Amino acid sequence: MPTLMVIIGSTRPGRAGLPIGEWFAGRVKDHGHFDLRIADLAAVDLPLLADPHHPRLRQYEHQHTWNWSAAVESTDAFVIVTPEYNYGYPAPVKNALDHLSQEWAYAPIGFVSYGGIAAGTRAVQQLKQVVTTLRMVPVFESVNIPFHTSLIADGAFNATPALGDAATAMLDELARVSGAMRTLRPGSA
Repeated sequence: MPTLMVIIGSTRPGRAGLPIGEWFAGRVKDHGHFDLRIADLAAVDLPLLADPHHPRLRQYEHQHTWNWSAAVESTDAFVIVTPEYNYGYPAPVKNALDHLSQEWAYAPIGFVSYGGIAAGTRAVQQLKQVVTTLRMVPVFESVNIPFHTSLIADGAFNATPALGDAATAMLDELARVSGAMRTLRPGSA
């Protein structure tokens, strides 16, 4: 079964990303086509670009970078759960992406975004420029959550049926594309 890593991008205390990420992880389990991995960037806690060499060289000096490298390289597909901050995405997401280079190549990626009226879509548009430079393949389908705070109560995200349908459509496409891309991924046979 292919692996899918859900990357929870917000690290702020009291963040909405955690309940939204937990909801999406539940959708991945229900979908049944992926072995789920969760990377909560608050827990991964990567320092800001601590390795002195460019990541394309893979001359990492810190164990946290080697651990992140192994986790990413052994994953077939990714979904980033991201808020929109000031028309962009949060710094921990950029830092997590920039810690590595080759490990991301040829992996399909989807996005769960949230925010106000724009539902985080401006952050996703910026992220697509970054992930394609890393040779990742963004799928068209996405989950965009407007006015997300109205859907969170008692620490749980209460998705609408339309958001559930969007999650299923994105997971279906990620499953299709990850199968096609698997032989191109680093470390594949």
